[in-house]
Amino acid sequence: MSAEDLERYENEQELALYREYRDVVGLFRYVVETERRFYLCNAVDMKVRGEGADVFFDVTMQDAWVWDIYRPARFVKTVRVVTFKDVNVEELSKNDLEIPDGPDCT
Repeated sequence: MSAEDLERYENEQELALYREYRDVVGLFRYVVETERRFYLCNAVDMKVRGEGADVFFDVTMQDAWVWDIYRPARFVKTVRVVTFKDVNVEELSKNDLEIPDGPDCT
């Protein structure tokens, strides 16, 4: 396999992963970014812990999807990440195309 073939394969895998992300993002409530991975999940619990002068983050996610092209199964029941690096947690907004409830809607 040439370097060009390998690059083409990785590009195809990345595109397939993006398409999968686009298809599943609406199923999840939170986006969690760590220094190593990107996750979608429906429940997240982050605790800031310290030992001496060191502070670290202990993040547990439930019902998660992992952005990783090398992972054969991206849906995970429970994920736990312990890191000294920054963690970003965002709640996803509801789809703007969602039909509102109530009698005032026409």
